[in-house]
Amino acid sequence: MKIIVPMAGRGSRLRPHTLTTPKPLIPVAGMPIVERLVRDIAALVKQSISDIGFVLGDPAFFGDDVVEKLSALAEDLGATPHVFRQNKPLGTGHAIMCAEPILFGPAVVAYADTLIRADFDLDPKADAAIWVKQVDNPQAYGVVQLDDHGDIQGMVEKPQEFVSDLAAIGIYYFKDIAQLKNELQGIIDAQLTRGGEYQINDGILRMIQQGKRFVPNAVAEWMDCGNPEITIQTNQRMLQFLQNEGESLVAPHSNRNSTIIPPCYIGEGVKLTNSTVGPYVALGAGTQVENCTIENSIVQNQTHLANAHIKNAMIGNHVHFDGNFTSIS
Repeated sequence: MKIIVPMAGRGSRLRPHTLTTPKPLIPVAGMPIVERLVRDIAALVKQSISDIGFVLGDPAFFGDDVVEKLSALAEDLGATPHVFRQNKPLGTGHAIMCAEPILFGPAVVAYADTLIRADFDLDPKADAAIWVKQVDNPQAYGVVQLDDHGDIQGMVEKPQEFVSDLAAIGIYYFKDIAQLKNELQGIIDAQLTRGGEYQINDGILRMIQQGKRFVPNAVAEWMDCGNPEITIQTNQRMLQFLQNEGESLVAPHSNRNSTIIPPCYIGEGVKLTNSTVGPYVALGAGTQVENCTIENSIVQNQTHLANAHIKNAMIGNHVHFDGNFTSIS
């Protein structure tokens, strides 16, 4: 089994956090989004992972440090890492085609801006599967249409009239992804774009027209990381899941006269002094917190916070903030 992760976007809705850190490397519950996504999929598919392909954007932004981190992630899972480049934003289908050298055999395609709790039992009689979630406002999503047998017969992007309330969440399985590659290549050769982009949905629809069987797989939880407010909500939900699943969330750290209200993630080397942290807080490695109260927030690595009450916040790496200072000149 292969995992292919298109992640070339700049994550503009998460600025300023994504001005220096690619969106998939923003931590949620103490782990970068892409790492948690890939590790969860690898655990769920119940098959060994042979290759993981990451489709990155401009090397000036997705540099050598990003490549090293992603390669280490794949190797830690016993897979061969591959890094491909999508240098122009030409759509989801084009991003997949950038990984053309490994587009054969069974594969999961997962876009690196979502986290899930799901069942990955695969129908051996299906050619492909699309993970979906029932939503209240289907007009805001791409949705799948089902036939009388419950198989997927079509996909509609942001329908203005009701056709389905099953939103495609951006995770797909293909028994042989070469079939998708062939259809996407035909779309590219014919220059069949939507708004100047080549989309995965058009390749999927051509596969369905060729008689390939697609089935929907439901997710129990779908957590987005699209903007700071939603990412903080996802951090809260993920911390609760991890606590319920018995995962260790507190690394070795220093605690002087401080209280941790779970669930919280406390990274290695964190220093807490005269503070109350939690619930639903993630503190990155090496962060120092003095005389603070922090609730429902994400704080990244090597940050120093002092004399502040912080709630519903997202704070980056190497930040120094002292609540006693109210002006800067």
